Amino acid sequence: MMRLQAAQAHVQQEQREIERDLALVRGELSKHLGKAHVETATAHSANPSFSRGLKADGVEAPARHAEPMEEKFADRTMRSSSSAHRRGVPETTGAILAQERKNRQSAPSNLANEDRVVPAGGGKSVLDVGPGTQLAVIGRRAEDIMPRLAENGVGPHPRETAGGQAAGALGDHGVFHFGPVTLILGGFVDTASVLENRHIASGTFNYWQDMPYPNQPRYHTNNFDGSARYSRLSLLARGNIDPETTISGFFESDFGSGAVTTDPYESNSYAFRLRQAYLAFDDNRDQLHLLAGQAWSMLTPGRIGIVARQESLPETIEASMLAGQTWSRQLQVRVVKDFFDHRLWAGISVENPATLYDTTGFSNNNGAVSMPNGGIATIGENGVGLTNDTANFSNEIAPDVIGKLAYDPTWGHYEVEGIMHFPHDRVTINHSGHNNTAVGGGGGGSIIFPVVPGKVEVRLAGLAGWGINRYGSVLLPDATLNAAGAPVPLFGVQAQAGVIAHPNKRIDVYGYFGTQRVGHSYFNNNGASYGYGNPGYSNAGCLQELSSLSCTANTRVVSEITLGAWWRFFKGRFGTVEGGTQLAYSRREIWSGVGGDPHTSMAQVFFDFRYLPFQ
Repeated sequence: MMRLQAAQAHVQQEQREIERDLALVRGELSKHLGKAHVETATAHSANPSFSRGLKADGVEAPARHAEPMEEKFADRTMRSSSSAHRRGVPETTGAILAQERKNRQSAPSNLANEDRVVPAGGGKSVLDVGPGTQLAVIGRRAEDIMPRLAENGVGPHPRETAGGQAAGALGDHGVFHFGPVTLILGGFVDTASVLENRHIASGTFNYWQDMPYPNQPRYHTNNFDGSARYSRLSLLARGNIDPETTISGFFESDFGSGAVTTDPYESNSYAFRLRQAYLAFDDNRDQLHLLAGQAWSMLTPGRIGIVARQESLPETIEASMLAGQTWSRQLQVRVVKDFFDHRLWAGISVENPATLYDTTGFSNNNGAVSMPNGGIATIGENGVGLTNDTANFSNEIAPDVIGKLAYDPTWGHYEVEGIMHFPHDRVTINHSGHNNTAVGGGGGGSIIFPVVPGKVEVRLAGLAGWGINRYGSVLLPDATLNAAGAPVPLFGVQAQAGVIAHPNKRIDVYGYFGTQRVGHSYFNNNGASYGYGNPGYSNAGCLQELSSLSCTANTRVVSEITLGAWWRFFKGRFGTVEGGTQLAYSRREIWSGVGGDPHTSMAQVFFDFRYLPFQ
């Protein structure tokens, strides 16, 4: 019996080693297939100089000779072909590795700096993918486990692109090991500016609903504004539990918040603010992925499955990204499961709700809205304590519930999604009251076509529904109130289309069109007009400078077309420096009222210089 137990333990140990080796083979194949020759982290066994080890991050590895592992991989892979088939590894791995050995014999012995890794201590091989090793981080391009398996022609974000930076891409230069935990630094120094033909005091973050009409003098003045407020810091702490499982925490901040003391005259003291902070658990073996914390909403379009830091975000310089872009960063708890060797993904997320009300025509005092029947509809309260005392925080009865399916065939990335939202308030009249809850929601999706993989891609995305407009960059209202004071979700639609090209590794070119639209809901009482988009509102004074007539101007549509490019003119051991420019034209249209529905527009030129020390 003891001999049987010992044999069983030996088989289990062999199985663990096979699984580890298969994980490495899969990563190595995805990294090296299609190259003319293979550059490897192991030196040629005949090269005696390798006994001193390789250097990475200025650390010299301990002296030892590492035996080539391809023969062991090939032998084990042939002996476990059925297991390899189940786990998505080609059965021809042995033949591929044999060809790689032939290629290696003719490959130069000096390795590219970017492929050098520190051999792990304790006598382990340089190709080990055990917990906390350097290859486990750099070999996976400093991202989570899942993106390295993408075979959809779209692939992970090119980390140096502005879209990858917006999503939270990390680099290889700032990697540190503290026991079993690896810390990876990210971020950049950013200096962005904008020249526009209207004065909107929002810097490079567009607030389109403030786009002025000719009745305001700032419509007739140009404006230049710039700052370094969107410089960013990020940190990923990750433990590789085994080659298929990780636990990680991600933190990201910038200085985009305006403090009470912020002014453009002297110190420009923009406040440090939270962008993302979340815990993630990824189990590749059981194909289960959990995330809890503040992150990009699961409604945000993605590039690979449903994976954090792989959101499909525009390459724009403007911090608000694009009119029609679907996004939010907020508290959430999401559970994701993938199927069919990471081809099909299904996720559900509960996220922090926030109903954006419009109370045009009503008297609104700190979230207490006076109704024409004498009642008071309480939709929220201005912030107290440590929250913003100038912003109204809406009453909410339940979180937003979001579901998504993502599909990654061999060509393209495809998503469908849905959301449910529950606007909630209380109406009080004659010293008694009742609560009201409405049901809103909608659906949408996104597509990425890799027209020329790695060179040209087309992106399409959209979302439509009731009470979900805050998930668009324009921040159109989610709801208004009816005559009884109950919430009325407003219909909305947002969409975008873009073409992104990478002529070479140093240049990115992009063009986008985006639009966001909102419906209307209104009523009249005793000759007074209420609600959103009421035709009884006056727009008669919109076109005359400093007119005494009203310009209510409830926004109906905001559209934007933009073109831009980035050039990475320095890239080396000390990071990357890039410059970008962008042209944008936006148009705002309003609901028709007394005096018609005149439109307004704005043209902008953005400039940016960015230093990325970790990429």
